[in-house]
Amino acid sequence: MNWLRTHRRTAGWLAGGAAVMVVTGALLSVSFMGASSERSPSKRAGGTSTVVAADTGISHVAVATTSLVPVFDAPGATEARQVLDNPWFVNDDPQAPAPLVFHVESADPGAAAAAGWVEVMLPSRPNGSTGWVRAADVALQTVAFGVVVDLSDHQLTVYQDGEVLFRDTVAIGKPTTPTPLGRSYIRVLLRPPGSGSPYGPYAYGLSGHSEVLNRFMGGDAEIGIHGNNDASVLGQDVSSGCIRMSNAKVTELAGKLPLGTPVLIRQ
Repeated sequence: MNWLRTHRRTAGWLAGGAAVMVVTGALLSVSFMGASSERSPSKRAGGTSTVVAADTGISHVAVATTSLVPVFDAPGATEARQVLDNPWFVNDDPQAPAPLVFHVESADPGAAAAAGWVEVMLPSRPNGSTGWVRAADVALQTVAFGVVVDLSDHQLTVYQDGEVLFRDTVAIGKPTTPTPLGRSYIRVLLRPPGSGSPYGPYAYGLSGHSEVLNRFMGGDAEIGIHGNNDASVLGQDVSSGCIRMSNAKVTELAGKLPLGTPVLIRQ
């Protein structure tokens, strides 16, 4: 939950608490695997058009192309609300750089970019915060994937082109530290060291944060999706807010989902 609290590539902690090491090569090599070119919504059997929602079908991400990205409250604003670093460093560790990406909120990002501005979701509190960045500071890419987590039935569903790619039974936050509802996006992919990690072979950091914890193990209480070393907890409410899935499925995701992929967590 402190999303991989690393100490110069030594032991760190996630929601649920266990040692993890950042593999910086994995952060970049998997960043946009699976990113697609623009395409039309696919068709279901029988010719019925797929319903493509923002969190299940084709969407866009904005990849920072400058070392500093100012964020503004509105298009044309002259004073930045905040300035984000690119790359940013996981838990401020200079040995753990990650590219700065955003999920794009604009319904027509191409038109918005032509006008000089792009509306994006921010990795900031409160969850779901948005802002505007200059089109000159980012490059737009298309993403054909989306993730939906249904807390009531402990199901994580991955969509590709609006179609179900696969589902997995997951563990979620316990009542005192619930998994927060709402929209976020994948911000970073991390690989724990060795085998037998409590977080399995891969861990995704999301832009969302716990709504009951401000700090966790010395860092911000960020939410993640990761594997685990105890399959018996899947389907239960046991974590400090993170979403735990099967190791096989999170490994499959690591070869597909690009950073910026939207995630919807609902009841």
